Amino acid sequence: MYLTLALVFLLAMFLGLELIRKVPSQLHTPLMSGSNAISGICIIGAMALAPLTEDNLFALLLSSAAVAFAAINVVGGYVVTDRMLAMFQSKKGESK
Repeated sequence: MYLTLALVFLLAMFLGLELIRKVPSQLHTPLMSGSNAISGICIIGAMALAPLTEDNLFALLLSSAAVAFAAINVVGGYVVTDRMLAMFQSKKGESK
């Protein structure tokens, strides 16, 4: 079981690193990209550990809070990216 969780963590880590590399520097600072990748890893880790915490209420609450806060961070990163992309799009009727 722990080997599977470690494998999921490592795969999520490498996926996060690859996603950071694909984001152009004009859209995100490296810090924001790293923060979103770490939040994604937290979401995956907390969701993977949640079934193991059924008998421990504190651990269940802690993993639920980790998922909620990390999801807020990831969604916020996408909102910022969307706003930045909108800044680079030309308005209707404008010619270049």
